[in-house]
Amino acid sequence: MSEPALPPEPAQPGRPTLHAQSLCLCVDEMHPSLPELLAPLGVTLHFRPDLKAAEIPAALAAQPYDGLLVRSKVRITAELLAQAPQLRYVARAGAGVDNIDEAALAAAGVTLLNAPEGNRDAVGEYTLGLLLALFRNIVRADREMRQGLWQREANRGEEIAGKVIGILGYGHMGAAFAKRLSNFGCTVLAHDRNPAHEGDHNAILVSLPELQERADVLSIHIPYEAANKHFVNDELLQGFRNPVWVLNTARGEVLDHAALVRGLQSGQVRGAALDVLENEKLATLTETQQTTLEYLKASPSVIFSPHIGGWSFQSYRRINEVLARKIGDFLRSPKAGH
Repeated sequence: MSEPALPPEPAQPGRPTLHAQSLCLCVDEMHPSLPELLAPLGVTLHFRPDLKAAEIPAALAAQPYDGLLVRSKVRITAELLAQAPQLRYVARAGAGVDNIDEAALAAAGVTLLNAPEGNRDAVGEYTLGLLLALFRNIVRADREMRQGLWQREANRGEEIAGKVIGILGYGHMGAAFAKRLSNFGCTVLAHDRNPAHEGDHNAILVSLPELQERADVLSIHIPYEAANKHFVNDELLQGFRNPVWVLNTARGEVLDHAALVRGLQSGQVRGAALDVLENEKLATLTETQQTTLEYLKASPSVIFSPHIGGWSFQSYRRINEVLARKIGDFLRSPKAGH
């Protein structure tokens, strides 16, 4: 997949020129458009998705890479960065950066780039699909039909119109979901602790207590970080005045699955759609995790998918386009010359 790099693009009036050629190592599978997008930026790409995680430190140490492109194969730690003192940027193909020690990057003077703009539309559409599947019993009805069961009344569903949809986290993904709800005749409330995330014409920003007082649906869109582990727990779920449907297309660790089970058992949670799990390596589940998952799997009110919310053919290429733009902007910046 690696191609000889083209010369840097010519300078344009009022636009900073690119710095010297950038040598970049990519250790994960990417859309094949990556070389053609990076070559005009003067980036020489070494495409090595064959590398195992344990082999990446040695690969970084072997050549003077100033860029590293990753998905989730490897954790970016201070120990890994020590193998590449010349590294200037790490680009994460996707939105989540929970496999990256941002403090270690800052200490090493390495810039972090990611691409939430690349798959936000895919996540927004998919979350809407999950809500419709929950409300209209689409998955359950399909299973019954395959068993020869024709059960119309048992599958009478809910409409989105008139509901209050609560969005927890109003960054790229939460806003993309709200945009898709704009023509459904529902009220959309959002809560976000980040003051940089503002409301728009698709959602009203509210406090968490107000979200709990009014919402019929809780859609989770917060990133995973230490402060967010099990942010959605017994206390939060039981704090909703109305029984709620729960959607999670963010990260599994932000939702306490045992609390979700207790919510389903008590009736406080009416149903759940989970695109992510606390532990997605199913062969490594603890006994407690296995018990919890078995309950959820047996529940007719829960639907699953294997972390594919942002996984569309369009987002696969678009993530590359976003990263290429951000890498180009970085290489033109004074920071790139340190």
